[in-house]
Amino acid sequence: AAGLPAAMAAGALSAHLPGALLTGAFSVLAALAAWRMLRPPAKDAQERSAAGVGRSTAAGAGLGAVTGLLGVGGGFLAVPALVSVLAFTMAEAVGTSLLVITANSLAALIPRLGSAGAIDWAVAAPFTGAAILGAWDGKRLADKLSGRTLQKAFAVALLAVAALMLITTVS
Repeated sequence: AAGLPAAMAAGALSAHLPGALLTGAFSVLAALAAWRMLRPPAKDAQERSAAGVGRSTAAGAGLGAVTGLLGVGGGFLAVPALVSVLAFTMAEAVGTSLLVITANSLAALIPRLGSAGAIDWAVAAPFTGAAILGAWDGKRLADKLSGRTLQKAFAVALLAVAALMLITTVS
């Protein structure tokens, strides 16, 4: 809930910023999220978990703002935030992030509806279908790996995406 107003406000702001700036910001945030996930687990996980409402509200608002501003933020930020900031297990973070991603994405989409133009369904439909199939296969793979192994694999993939996007933006 804390992310929804932030996603809407940042979504409206993003229409006024250059694409290269947004892409560069995305790659830096992705790299930071990956670095955070590659670090060894903190010993104070129970203290973080007990921090409760304040930490959850701040993490939610920050995630909503990034989702609205960059048009992304779902898995690559929600999962690390839930694991690192709120001490969720990897399995809990993945499941919870799906709800967070959906709500923040819808809130960020609302201010963009007037300026975004038409959706290219020839691109969107196959992408959506592939994402659904990938999620299904990912779930089966996740059942066979430990949470820490999944976390490291996710972080390495995230670093690769961040590097490619930064190279594309700079060149």
